[in-house]
Amino acid sequence: MIKGMAAASALAISSPILANCASTKNVSTVLKGNINHSVCRWCFNSIPLEEFANRVKEIGIKSIELTTPEEWKILQKHGLTSAIGTGSFASITDGFNDKANHEKLLKPYLELISKAADNGIPNVIVFSGNKKNISDEQGIENFAIGTDKLVKHAEKVGVTLLMEMLNSKVDHIGYHADTTMYGVKLADKVGSPNFKLLYDIYHMQIMEGDIIRTITDYKDYIAHYHTAGVPGRHEIDESQELNYKAIMQAIVKTGFKGYVAQEYIPTHEDKIATLREAVRICDV
Repeated sequence: MIKGMAAASALAISSPILANCASTKNVSTVLKGNINHSVCRWCFNSIPLEEFANRVKEIGIKSIELTTPEEWKILQKHGLTSAIGTGSFASITDGFNDKANHEKLLKPYLELISKAADNGIPNVIVFSGNKKNISDEQGIENFAIGTDKLVKHAEKVGVTLLMEMLNSKVDHIGYHADTTMYGVKLADKVGSPNFKLLYDIYHMQIMEGDIIRTITDYKDYIAHYHTAGVPGRHEIDESQELNYKAIMQAIVKTGFKGYVAQEYIPTHEDKIATLREAVRICDV
């Protein structure tokens, strides 16, 4: 019995999120309304989409993102949206910084933007691609050329293209758009109100830190946020180094009206409980 009690105590200490999850597991979530909550589908792929849609709606989440047109009808049936649309052709490694990729990406992206507009999906994700031997200046120039028709089409139909900065140190070795300033320069080059940045807090903490000052200084460039715990890309609880409550307060202070999406990889068996807790932390 003593051994069992010791094991339980150790588990509680090593997983502080579990206590909060347990206390809120069956409680209806009442949110403050300052943050529009979303969640990335790929992190919870083990849960069937129909079931997942029901569960996230109970939490108060409005969107399941990085979903495809085939999945949007299911979300709509449950009164949800997709804050960001994507397609199977969208490639992190082979993006618009390389002219060799422009032709193959043009048609499917144009079609995706049109489908997003038809379904009320506000954003579509795009990627820089890996750096290879391309300089920053040439990568930005190539990106602007390659997305020109997409941006013009997005302006016409009322969809925003979101370019995500990713870390090139741990998860995406060689990715070109790996800093905020690269994204800012790229957005300036594209020069459209329908082209914005997806600021992934996890990735940018790894690459540069200084999160709150960065999102405050460059708030006009950012249209979307992703979360995850650093290090490890797991739950955003006390086991990781970021103060997500303070970060969310800073985001709200900028006047941000877009979505904040949970993009952590769950480590606990009750994945929905961890998602409920992540929303509680971020709902400021």
